[in-house]
Amino acid sequence: MKITRQKHAKKHLGFFRNNFGVREPYQILLDGTFCQAALRGRIQLREQLPRYLMGETQLCTTRCVLKELETLGKELYGAKLIAQKCQVRNCRHFKSAVSGSDCLLSMVDEGNPHHYFVATQDQNLSVKVKRTPGIPLLFIIQNTIVLDKPSPRTVAFVKAVESGQLVSVHEKESIKQLKEDQGLVRNPERKRRRKKKVGGPNPLSCLKKKKKTPDTKSPASEKKRKRKRIRNRSTPKVPSEQQGAET
Repeated sequence: MKITRQKHAKKHLGFFRNNFGVREPYQILLDGTFCQAALRGRIQLREQLPRYLMGETQLCTTRCVLKELETLGKELYGAKLIAQKCQVRNCRHFKSAVSGSDCLLSMVDEGNPHHYFVATQDQNLSVKVKRTPGIPLLFIIQNTIVLDKPSPRTVAFVKAVESGQLVSVHEKESIKQLKEDQGLVRNPERKRRRKKKVGGPNPLSCLKKKKKTPDTKSPASEKKRKRKRIRNRSTPKVPSEQQGAET
């Protein structure tokens, strides 16, 4: 029975991987009902989920789910402890929290770009999740984890993509990435460089160069102006006594 479950899980995972880009580590969004079912069935999620899905997993939840478990009181205290050990993903409800089911639905809308799995025991939430193509759904039945088969809406979407009527979210992301790599589409995250404006020549550069005049006050010019005094040593001086005798 266990081998049959893993074969079905492998088949369903291959379907979501090939058509919607689901990849490891598998990010699994848990709500309070799933945590409570795991507690009652004594299921070690961190050990059994990677074994069942045959890959690395990340258990996730939201602040709204934690808030909802806190308000429900002691009955779901054990489920709250399990949820608190999960990674908390940021949701849109910072100011006012919403119900756990509404919060998880908001996390997977717009084509489920983060490739979340939804793990829940809530039937209403499961029905709403199946309306959106490409969302893997997990639930617990008879104390075992089960990956639900692709919904009819998901299968119809894949057939429409194969016939060329629609383009999947995975293909849109691939096309967008290729266009950005080839420079056909600007990436808004990259900083735009300002182009230098092409102007005319600098008017100062068009003026004629002036001849440099020597600075009269500079020490080099003062040295040039100084002349050396040359003494005339050819005519010797005659003493005054000798001149009187001659007269």
